[in-house]
Amino acid sequence: MTHPTFPLPASREPLTTMADGTIKQVNPFSGTQVWTVPGRGNRPLAAPHTEPRALTEEDFTAQCNFCSNNMLATPPEKSRIISRDGKTEILRDLLPHELHNTEPMFRRVPNLFEIVSYDYWAQNYGFSMDESRAKHMERYLADDAGRRHVLGIVRTRLKASGHDDVLSEAELLEHAPSYFGGGHDVIIARQHYVDGATNSSQLASSGSLSPDEHHAFITFTVDSLRDLYQRNRYAPYVSVFQNWLAPAGASFEHLHKQLVAIDEHGVQAEMEIAKLRVNPNMYNEWGINYASRHNLIIAENDYAIMAAGIGHRYPTISIYSKSETSEPWLHTDEEVRGMSDLIHAAHAATGPEVACNEEWHHKPIDLDMPMPWRINIKWRVSTLAGFEGGTRVYVNTLSPFDIRDRTVTALYRLRDAGKIAQNLRIATECSPALNVLRYNPLLGR
Repeated sequence: MTHPTFPLPASREPLTTMADGTIKQVNPFSGTQVWTVPGRGNRPLAAPHTEPRALTEEDFTAQCNFCSNNMLATPPEKSRIISRDGKTEILRDLLPHELHNTEPMFRRVPNLFEIVSYDYWAQNYGFSMDESRAKHMERYLADDAGRRHVLGIVRTRLKASGHDDVLSEAELLEHAPSYFGGGHDVIIARQHYVDGATNSSQLASSGSLSPDEHHAFITFTVDSLRDLYQRNRYAPYVSVFQNWLAPAGASFEHLHKQLVAIDEHGVQAEMEIAKLRVNPNMYNEWGINYASRHNLIIAENDYAIMAAGIGHRYPTISIYSKSETSEPWLHTDEEVRGMSDLIHAAHAATGPEVACNEEWHHKPIDLDMPMPWRINIKWRVSTLAGFEGGTRVYVNTLSPFDIRDRTVTALYRLRDAGKIAQNLRIATECSPALNVLRYNPLLGR
Protein backbone atom coordinates (compact mmCIF):
# COMPACT_ATOMS: atom_id res chain seq x y z
CA MET A 1 0.00 0.00 0.00
CA THR A 2 1.28 3.47 -0.87
CA HIS A 3 1.11 5.84 2.08
CA PRO A 4 0.54 9.58 1.70
CA THR A 5 3.70 11.56 2.29
CA PHE A 6 3.54 14.30 4.88
CA PRO A 7 6.31 16.31 6.49
CA LEU A 8 7.62 14.15 9.30
CA PRO A 9 7.62 15.78 12.74
CA ALA A 10 11.40 15.86 12.76
CA SER A 11 11.39 18.19 9.76
CA ARG A 12 8.41 20.36 10.63
CA GLU A 13 7.49 21.64 14.05
CA PRO A 14 3.94 20.71 15.09
CA LEU A 15 3.39 24.18 16.63
CA THR A 16 4.56 27.45 15.13
CA THR A 17 3.42 30.86 16.39
CA MET A 18 3.65 33.64 13.80
CA ALA A 19 4.44 37.28 14.58
CA ASP A 20 0.79 38.32 14.38
CA GLY A 21 -0.30 35.56 16.78
CA THR A 22 -1.51 33.06 14.18
CA ILE A 23 -0.72 29.54 15.41
CA LYS A 24 0.11 27.04 12.68
CA GLN A 25 -0.24 23.38 13.60
CA VAL A 26 0.79 20.17 11.89
CA ASN A 27 -0.59 16.98 13.37
CA PRO A 28 2.49 14.80 13.93
CA PHE A 29 0.56 11.60 13.27
CA SER A 30 -1.69 12.50 10.32
CA GLY A 31 -0.01 15.54 8.77
CA THR A 32 -3.24 17.57 8.98
CA GLN A 33 -2.48 21.29 8.82
CA VAL A 34 -4.46 23.70 10.99
CA TRP A 35 -4.30 27.45 11.54
CA THR A 36 -5.71 29.27 14.54
CA VAL A 37 -6.24 32.93 13.70
CA PRO A 38 -6.27 35.55 16.49
CA GLY A 39 -9.68 36.86 17.51
CA ARG A 40 -11.76 33.97 16.18
CA GLY A 41 -11.86 31.91 19.37
CA ASN A 42 -14.05 34.06 21.62
CA ARG A 43 -17.36 32.83 20.30
CA PRO A 44 -19.52 30.50 22.44
CA LEU A 45 -18.95 26.81 21.71
CA ALA A 46 -22.59 25.71 21.83
CA ALA A 47 -24.79 26.10 18.78
CA PRO A 48 -28.10 27.94 19.28
CA HIS A 49 -30.90 25.63 20.40
CA THR A 50 -34.58 25.80 19.72
CA GLU A 51 -36.66 27.00 22.62
CA PRO A 52 -36.81 24.14 25.16
CA ARG A 53 -40.19 22.69 25.99
CA ALA A 54 -41.50 21.45 29.30
CA LEU A 55 -41.16 17.71 29.86
CA THR A 56 -43.94 15.27 30.55
CA GLU A 57 -43.53 12.10 32.59
CA GLU A 58 -43.62 10.06 29.37
CA ASP A 59 -40.64 11.96 27.93
CA PHE A 60 -38.31 10.31 30.44
CA THR A 61 -39.06 6.81 29.14
CA ALA A 62 -40.38 7.18 25.58
CA GLN A 63 -38.84 10.27 23.97
CA CYS A 64 -37.01 8.26 21.28
CA ASN A 65 -36.42 4.69 20.11
CA PHE A 66 -33.51 4.35 22.54
CA CYS A 67 -35.63 5.07 25.61
CA SER A 68 -36.48 2.43 28.20
CA ASN A 69 -40.13 1.95 27.20
CA ASN A 70 -39.13 1.38 23.56
CA MET A 71 -36.76 -1.55 23.93
CA LEU A 72 -38.51 -3.46 21.16
CA ALA A 73 -37.99 -0.54 18.77
CA THR A 74 -34.34 -1.60 18.52
CA PRO A 75 -33.05 -4.94 17.17
CA PRO A 76 -32.70 -7.82 19.66
CA GLU A 77 -30.51 -6.93 22.61
CA LYS A 78 -27.12 -8.66 22.74
CA SER A 79 -26.20 -7.71 26.29
CA ARG A 80 -26.74 -5.21 29.08
CA ILE A 81 -24.83 -4.07 32.13
CA ILE A 82 -26.73 -3.73 35.39
CA SER A 83 -25.92 -2.75 38.95
CA ARG A 84 -26.62 -5.45 41.52
CA ASP A 85 -25.59 -5.40 45.18
CA GLY A 86 -23.19 -2.55 44.55
CA LYS A 87 -21.42 -4.28 41.67
CA THR A 88 -21.89 -4.27 37.92
CA GLU A 89 -22.89 -7.41 36.05
CA ILE A 90 -23.28 -8.13 32.34
CA LEU A 91 -26.35 -10.10 31.23
CA ARG A 92 -26.47 -11.54 27.72
CA ASP A 93 -29.07 -12.63 25.17
CA LEU A 94 -32.30 -11.86 26.97
CA LEU A 95 -35.68 -12.71 25.46
CA PRO A 96 -38.39 -10.03 25.09
CA HIS A 97 -40.25 -11.04 28.26
CA GLU A 98 -37.01 -10.67 30.26
CA LEU A 99 -36.16 -7.13 29.18
CA HIS A 100 -37.96 -5.39 32.05
CA ASN A 101 -36.88 -7.80 34.78
CA THR A 102 -33.79 -5.68 35.39
CA GLU A 103 -32.97 -2.02 34.79
CA PRO A 104 -30.01 -1.71 32.43
CA MET A 105 -27.43 0.97 32.97
CA PHE A 106 -26.46 0.45 29.32
CA ARG A 107 -27.72 -1.87 26.57
CA ARG A 108 -25.92 -3.28 23.54
CA VAL A 109 -28.05 -3.77 20.44
CA PRO A 110 -27.31 -4.22 16.73
CA ASN A 111 -27.53 -1.07 14.66
CA LEU A 112 -30.72 -1.10 12.61
CA PHE A 113 -28.84 0.48 9.70
CA GLU A 114 -25.41 -1.15 9.56
CA ILE A 115 -22.43 0.62 8.03
CA VAL A 116 -20.80 -2.74 7.26
CA SER A 117 -23.59 -5.27 6.95
CA TYR A 118 -23.78 -8.95 7.80
CA ASP A 119 -24.25 -9.60 4.06
CA TYR A 120 -20.98 -7.77 3.36
CA TRP A 121 -19.09 -10.24 5.52
CA ALA A 122 -21.05 -13.25 4.26
CA GLN A 123 -20.75 -12.46 0.55
CA ASN A 124 -17.17 -11.19 0.53
CA TYR A 125 -15.58 -13.54 3.06
CA GLY A 126 -17.92 -16.49 3.48
CA PHE A 127 -18.55 -15.39 7.06
CA SER A 128 -21.28 -17.01 9.11
CA MET A 129 -22.13 -16.41 12.73
CA ASP A 130 -20.65 -18.77 15.30
CA GLU A 131 -22.61 -21.57 16.92
CA SER A 132 -23.55 -19.68 20.08
CA ARG A 133 -25.01 -16.77 18.12
CA ALA A 134 -26.86 -19.13 15.78
CA LYS A 135 -28.36 -20.98 18.76
CA HIS A 136 -29.49 -17.72 20.32
CA MET A 137 -31.12 -16.66 17.05
CA GLU A 138 -32.94 -20.00 16.90
CA ARG A 139 -34.06 -19.59 20.51
CA TYR A 140 -35.20 -16.01 19.95
CA LEU A 141 -37.19 -16.84 16.82
CA ALA A 142 -38.80 -19.81 18.57
CA ASP A 143 -40.21 -17.38 21.13
CA ASP A 144 -43.49 -15.90 19.86
CA ALA A 145 -42.71 -12.39 21.07
CA GLY A 146 -39.15 -12.69 19.78
CA ARG A 147 -40.31 -13.76 16.34
CA ARG A 148 -42.79 -10.87 16.13
CA HIS A 149 -40.05 -8.51 17.26
CA VAL A 150 -37.61 -9.61 14.57
CA LEU A 151 -40.25 -9.53 11.83
CA GLY A 152 -41.20 -6.00 12.87
CA ILE A 153 -37.57 -4.86 12.88
CA VAL A 154 -36.95 -6.30 9.42
CA ARG A 155 -40.10 -4.63 8.05
CA THR A 156 -38.99 -1.31 9.55
CA ARG A 157 -35.57 -1.64 7.96
CA LEU A 158 -36.92 -2.59 4.54
CA LYS A 159 -39.52 0.17 4.56
CA ALA A 160 -36.90 2.78 5.47
CA SER A 161 -34.77 1.49 2.59
CA GLY A 162 -37.61 2.02 0.14
CA HIS A 163 -38.68 -1.62 -0.18
CA ASP A 164 -42.45 -1.64 -0.04
CA ASP A 165 -42.91 -5.10 -1.55
CA VAL A 166 -45.01 -7.52 0.45
CA LEU A 167 -42.70 -10.34 1.53
CA SER A 168 -43.53 -13.67 3.05
CA GLU A 169 -42.48 -14.43 6.61
CA ALA A 170 -39.78 -16.76 5.32
CA GLU A 171 -38.41 -14.01 3.08
CA LEU A 172 -38.40 -11.55 5.96
CA LEU A 173 -36.55 -13.99 8.20
CA GLU A 174 -33.75 -14.24 5.64
CA HIS A 175 -32.67 -10.84 7.01
CA ALA A 176 -32.65 -12.01 10.63
CA PRO A 177 -28.93 -12.98 10.82
CA SER A 178 -27.99 -9.29 10.56
CA TYR A 179 -29.50 -8.75 14.00
CA PHE A 180 -27.77 -11.65 15.72
CA GLY A 181 -24.38 -12.08 14.05
CA GLY A 182 -23.62 -8.65 12.62
CA GLY A 183 -20.67 -6.43 13.47
CA HIS A 184 -22.21 -2.99 14.01
CA ASP A 185 -23.51 -2.46 17.53
CA VAL A 186 -24.86 0.43 19.57
CA ILE A 187 -24.30 0.96 23.31
CA ILE A 188 -27.35 2.81 24.66
CA ALA A 189 -27.50 4.69 27.95
CA ARG A 190 -30.50 4.34 30.26
CA GLN A 191 -31.47 8.00 30.39
CA HIS A 192 -32.54 10.47 27.75
CA TYR A 193 -32.76 13.35 30.23
CA VAL A 194 -30.93 13.90 33.51
CA ASP A 195 -32.76 13.02 36.70
CA GLY A 196 -34.96 15.91 37.76
CA ALA A 197 -34.94 17.55 34.32
CA THR A 198 -37.77 20.00 33.74
CA ASN A 199 -37.22 20.90 30.08
CA SER A 200 -35.96 19.32 26.87
CA SER A 201 -32.55 21.04 26.97
CA GLN A 202 -31.46 18.98 29.99
CA LEU A 203 -30.11 15.96 28.14
CA ALA A 204 -28.19 13.18 29.86
CA SER A 205 -24.65 13.26 28.46
CA SER A 206 -21.39 11.46 29.19
CA GLY A 207 -20.37 14.30 31.47
CA SER A 208 -23.62 14.20 33.43
CA LEU A 209 -23.00 10.58 34.46
CA SER A 210 -21.32 9.91 37.78
CA PRO A 211 -17.72 8.62 37.58
CA ASP A 212 -19.00 5.15 38.56
CA GLU A 213 -21.71 5.18 35.88
CA HIS A 214 -19.20 6.29 33.28
CA HIS A 215 -16.83 3.50 34.34
CA ALA A 216 -19.64 1.02 33.64
CA PHE A 217 -20.15 2.68 30.24
CA ILE A 218 -16.49 2.28 29.27
CA THR A 219 -16.18 -1.22 30.77
CA PHE A 220 -19.24 -2.37 28.84
CA THR A 221 -17.97 -0.83 25.60
CA VAL A 222 -14.60 -2.55 26.04
CA ASP A 223 -16.38 -5.87 26.61
CA SER A 224 -18.36 -5.32 23.40
CA LEU A 225 -15.15 -4.48 21.53
CA ARG A 226 -13.56 -7.73 22.68
CA ASP A 227 -16.65 -9.69 21.69
CA LEU A 228 -16.75 -8.31 18.14
CA TYR A 229 -13.11 -9.24 17.57
CA GLN A 230 -13.69 -12.69 19.00
CA ARG A 231 -16.66 -13.42 16.74
CA ASN A 232 -15.33 -12.21 13.39
CA ARG A 233 -11.90 -13.47 12.37
CA TYR A 234 -12.04 -11.42 9.18
CA ALA A 235 -12.12 -8.07 10.99
CA PRO A 236 -8.65 -6.65 11.74
CA TYR A 237 -10.13 -3.53 13.29
CA VAL A 238 -13.21 -2.39 15.17
CA SER A 239 -13.98 1.32 15.07
CA VAL A 240 -15.45 2.74 18.28
CA PHE A 241 -16.98 6.21 18.41
CA GLN A 242 -19.60 8.40 20.02
CA ASN A 243 -21.52 11.14 18.22
CA TRP A 244 -23.08 13.61 20.63
CA LEU A 245 -25.80 15.90 19.25
CA ALA A 246 -26.89 16.37 15.65
CA PRO A 247 -23.98 18.60 14.50
CA ALA A 248 -21.66 15.71 15.43
CA GLY A 249 -23.71 13.18 13.45
CA ALA A 250 -26.06 11.82 16.12
CA SER A 251 -29.39 10.46 14.88
CA PHE A 252 -30.87 10.65 18.38
CA GLU A 253 -30.06 13.06 21.20
CA HIS A 254 -29.86 10.05 23.48
CA LEU A 255 -26.40 9.10 24.73
CA HIS A 256 -24.90 6.16 22.86
CA LYS A 257 -21.67 4.78 21.40
CA GLN A 258 -21.18 2.68 18.28
CA LEU A 259 -18.81 -0.13 17.36
CA VAL A 260 -18.22 -1.18 13.75
CA ALA A 261 -16.09 -4.15 12.67
CA ILE A 262 -14.26 -3.38 9.42
CA ASP A 263 -11.97 -5.31 7.08
CA GLU A 264 -9.28 -2.63 6.92
CA HIS A 265 -7.26 -0.66 9.44
CA GLY A 266 -8.61 2.63 8.13
CA VAL A 267 -6.69 5.49 6.53
CA GLN A 268 -5.71 7.14 9.81
CA ALA A 269 -4.37 3.91 11.30
CA GLU A 270 -2.40 3.07 8.15
CA MET A 271 -0.67 6.45 8.21
CA GLU A 272 0.17 6.08 11.88
CA ILE A 273 1.43 2.51 11.46
CA ALA A 274 3.83 3.63 8.71
CA LYS A 275 5.27 6.29 11.00
CA LEU A 276 5.28 3.95 14.00
CA ARG A 277 7.58 1.55 12.16
CA VAL A 278 10.07 4.41 11.75
CA ASN A 279 9.74 5.63 15.35
CA PRO A 280 8.15 3.14 17.78
CA ASN A 281 8.20 5.78 20.53
CA MET A 282 6.35 8.44 18.54
CA TYR A 283 3.28 8.57 20.79
CA ASN A 284 5.54 9.58 23.63
CA GLU A 285 7.85 11.86 21.66
CA TRP A 286 5.27 13.64 19.51
CA GLY A 287 2.25 13.13 21.72
CA ILE A 288 2.71 13.46 25.45
CA ASN A 289 6.39 14.52 25.68
CA TYR A 290 5.79 17.32 23.18
CA ALA A 291 2.59 18.39 24.93
CA SER A 292 4.42 18.48 28.25
CA ARG A 293 7.22 20.68 26.88
CA HIS A 294 4.62 23.14 25.63
CA ASN A 295 2.53 23.08 28.82
CA LEU A 296 -0.41 21.41 27.09
CA ILE A 297 -0.96 18.65 29.65
CA ILE A 298 -4.45 19.14 31.09
CA ALA A 299 -4.79 16.37 33.67
CA GLU A 300 -3.66 12.89 34.61
CA ASN A 301 -4.02 10.06 37.07
CA ASP A 302 -1.83 7.02 37.66
CA TYR A 303 -3.20 5.21 34.61
CA ALA A 304 -3.91 7.81 31.91
CA ILE A 305 -3.05 11.33 30.81
CA MET A 306 -4.97 14.11 29.03
CA ALA A 307 -3.54 16.78 26.73
CA ALA A 308 -4.76 19.39 24.29
CA GLY A 309 -4.61 17.93 20.79
CA ILE A 310 -2.45 19.45 18.06
CA GLY A 311 -3.36 19.67 14.39
CA HIS A 312 -6.97 18.48 14.41
CA ARG A 313 -9.76 19.85 12.21
CA TYR A 314 -11.76 20.58 15.35
CA PRO A 315 -10.63 21.55 18.86
CA THR A 316 -9.56 18.27 20.43
CA ILE A 317 -8.77 16.78 23.82
CA SER A 318 -6.54 13.69 23.62
CA ILE A 319 -6.45 11.03 26.32
CA TYR A 320 -3.79 8.30 26.39
CA SER A 321 -3.56 5.14 28.44
CA LYS A 322 -0.25 4.76 30.27
CA SER A 323 -0.59 0.97 30.28
CA GLU A 324 2.06 -1.43 29.01
CA THR A 325 -0.81 -3.24 27.29
CA SER A 326 -2.09 -2.11 23.91
CA GLU A 327 -5.46 -3.87 23.80
CA PRO A 328 -8.21 -2.13 25.82
CA TRP A 329 -9.82 -5.46 26.75
CA LEU A 330 -6.53 -6.66 28.29
CA HIS A 331 -6.20 -3.59 30.49
CA THR A 332 -6.70 -4.16 34.20
CA ASP A 333 -9.89 -2.81 35.74
CA GLU A 334 -7.83 -0.08 37.42
CA GLU A 335 -6.38 0.95 34.05
CA VAL A 336 -9.82 1.03 32.43
CA ARG A 337 -11.10 3.07 35.37
CA GLY A 338 -8.20 5.50 34.95
CA MET A 339 -9.07 6.02 31.29
CA SER A 340 -12.77 6.30 32.10
CA ASP A 341 -12.22 8.96 34.74
CA LEU A 342 -10.30 11.18 32.34
CA ILE A 343 -12.77 10.65 29.48
CA HIS A 344 -15.61 11.49 31.85
CA ALA A 345 -13.82 14.58 33.13
CA ALA A 346 -13.16 15.78 29.57
CA HIS A 347 -16.85 15.45 28.68
CA ALA A 348 -17.94 17.13 31.89
CA ALA A 349 -15.57 20.03 31.21
CA THR A 350 -16.81 20.29 27.62
CA GLY A 351 -20.44 20.52 28.71
CA PRO A 352 -23.58 18.77 27.43
CA GLU A 353 -24.50 21.64 25.11
CA VAL A 354 -21.37 21.21 22.92
CA ALA A 355 -21.63 18.78 20.01
CA CYS A 356 -18.65 16.45 19.99
CA ASN A 357 -17.24 13.19 18.69
CA GLU A 358 -15.43 10.68 20.86
CA GLU A 359 -13.05 8.62 18.72
CA TRP A 360 -11.24 5.55 20.04
CA HIS A 361 -7.90 4.44 18.62
CA HIS A 362 -6.19 1.19 19.53
CA LYS A 363 -3.85 -1.41 18.07
CA PRO A 364 -5.42 -3.36 15.19
CA ILE A 365 -5.63 -6.99 16.19
CA ASP A 366 -3.26 -8.12 13.42
CA LEU A 367 -0.60 -5.46 13.98
CA ASP A 368 2.83 -6.69 15.07
CA MET A 369 3.78 -3.48 16.90
CA PRO A 370 2.44 -2.02 20.15
CA MET A 371 0.60 1.28 20.28
CA PRO A 372 -1.29 2.92 23.14
CA TRP A 373 -5.04 2.99 23.56
CA ARG A 374 -5.98 6.62 23.04
CA ILE A 375 -9.17 8.62 22.65
CA ASN A 376 -9.82 11.97 20.98
CA ILE A 377 -12.77 14.12 22.00
CA LYS A 378 -13.46 16.63 19.23
CA TRP A 379 -15.62 19.70 19.71
CA ARG A 380 -17.74 20.17 16.59
CA VAL A 381 -17.89 23.94 16.90
CA SER A 382 -17.09 25.02 13.34
CA THR A 383 -18.16 24.23 9.80
CA LEU A 384 -15.66 23.34 7.09
CA ALA A 385 -15.95 25.76 4.18
CA GLY A 386 -14.40 26.73 0.87
CA PHE A 387 -11.04 27.77 2.28
CA GLU A 388 -10.50 24.35 3.83
CA GLY A 389 -11.70 22.54 0.73
CA GLY A 390 -9.42 24.50 -1.54
CA THR A 391 -6.27 24.49 0.58
CA ARG A 392 -6.59 21.46 2.89
CA VAL A 393 -5.57 23.90 5.61
CA TYR A 394 -8.20 23.87 8.34
CA VAL A 395 -9.09 26.99 10.31
CA ASN A 396 -9.63 26.00 13.93
CA THR A 397 -11.18 28.68 16.11
CA LEU A 398 -9.44 27.47 19.27
CA SER A 399 -5.72 26.85 19.66
CA PRO A 400 -4.39 24.01 21.82
CA PHE A 401 -3.63 26.65 24.46
CA ASP A 402 -7.24 27.86 24.40
CA ILE A 403 -8.45 24.27 24.78
CA ARG A 404 -6.11 23.76 27.72
CA ASP A 405 -7.22 26.93 29.49
CA ARG A 406 -10.95 26.29 29.03
CA THR A 407 -10.69 22.68 30.13
CA VAL A 408 -8.39 23.25 33.10
CA THR A 409 -10.64 26.01 34.46
CA ALA A 410 -13.68 23.76 34.17
CA LEU A 411 -11.90 20.77 35.74
CA TYR A 412 -10.93 22.71 38.87
CA ARG A 413 -14.55 23.80 39.29
CA LEU A 414 -15.92 20.30 38.68
CA ARG A 415 -13.47 18.65 41.06
CA ASP A 416 -14.31 21.15 43.79
CA ALA A 417 -17.99 20.35 43.26
CA GLY A 418 -17.38 16.58 43.48
CA LYS A 419 -18.65 16.02 39.92
CA ILE A 420 -15.54 14.22 38.62
CA ALA A 421 -13.00 11.80 40.07
CA GLN A 422 -11.24 13.36 43.03
CA ASN A 423 -7.86 11.74 42.32
CA LEU A 424 -7.29 13.68 39.10
CA ARG A 425 -4.17 15.80 39.01
CA ILE A 426 -4.85 18.96 37.04
CA ALA A 427 -2.42 21.19 35.10
CA THR A 428 0.55 22.12 37.31
CA GLU A 429 -0.31 19.28 39.71
CA CYS A 430 0.82 16.83 37.01
CA SER A 431 4.33 15.40 37.04
CA PRO A 432 6.60 16.30 34.11
CA ALA A 433 5.62 13.86 31.37
CA LEU A 434 8.60 12.07 29.84
CA ASN A 435 7.91 8.72 28.21
CA VAL A 436 5.02 8.02 30.57
CA LEU A 437 3.25 5.88 27.95
CA ARG A 438 4.61 2.43 28.74
CA TYR A 439 3.36 0.69 25.58
CA ASN A 440 6.87 0.88 24.08
CA PRO A 441 8.90 -2.16 25.25
CA LEU A 442 12.15 -0.46 24.21
CA LEU A 443 11.81 1.91 27.15
CA GLY A 444 12.14 -0.92 29.63
CA ARG A 445 9.69 -1.67 32.37
